[in-house]
Amino acid sequence: MVDEIRAVADELTAQREKSDPLTEASKEILPYQRRVGDAMGALRAIITDDTPSGQLTSDLRVIHGIVAALIGTERATQLIQCLPDIRRFVAMDLEAALHGDPSASSYGEIISAYPTVVAVSAYRIAHTFYKLDENIVARIMSRDAHSKTGIDIHPGAQIGHHFFIDHGTGVVIGETCILGDRVKLYHGVTLGAYSNRAGRADAGSKRHPTLENDVTIYPNATILGGDTVIGEGSIVGGNVWLTQSVPKYTRVSADPPSLQLHQKPPPGIGEGI
Repeated sequence: MVDEIRAVADELTAQREKSDPLTEASKEILPYQRRVGDAMGALRAIITDDTPSGQLTSDLRVIHGIVAALIGTERATQLIQCLPDIRRFVAMDLEAALHGDPSASSYGEIISAYPTVVAVSAYRIAHTFYKLDENIVARIMSRDAHSKTGIDIHPGAQIGHHFFIDHGTGVVIGETCILGDRVKLYHGVTLGAYSNRAGRADAGSKRHPTLENDVTIYPNATILGGDTVIGEGSIVGGNVWLTQSVPKYTRVSADPPSLQLHQKPPPGIGEGI
């Protein structure tokens, strides 16, 4: 048994020394994997006021050190300087959730129990890392939020203020999406690329749709394509498949399915009457 294990170890070592895609990936991500969660937790705590106000300066120094270990001192400083803007956006997202969901009783309930807060606040933080060209850190952050909530927001997406995702499970927002202010999505919405047959050749192009201000997208709607623009104030109904633009203040709906109802009483019911 010892000889067999040693032989496998030798073979795996030889594969690693060839620098195949797995080896190259491990070189990129090993410095980050253990630290990204710490950075996200610390940054979110500052943003959601989950730290004493009297300790903000000292806490920020600690967070700067955590982030600097990920992306270097200069970029860590740039990220720390963005925290007031990130906090303002998260506060507006909370406001949108309270006004957009009649079942919400308070901001406290939303921030402690709504998946949208976890996903969208993680996006706001990850997007800042993305803008600093720290793509791996940003993607790991979005992956972790996705695993917790079922909401998949690429950190490269551009999303305006007062953004709310109701329920949220199954939402996908692609890298080149542009969402205006006061956009509301329901669960199962996909904002994706129409086709990626070109693979890497499409990198850097606008592949995902644009939603202008005050757009609402209902459950399980799919909107695809970089040239697709949903005009301001429009509403896209549930289960819609859309690959073309629609003008402002448009309602888009799919024809309801034709239902067939066949009622048959259980044996014995109605007999003898």
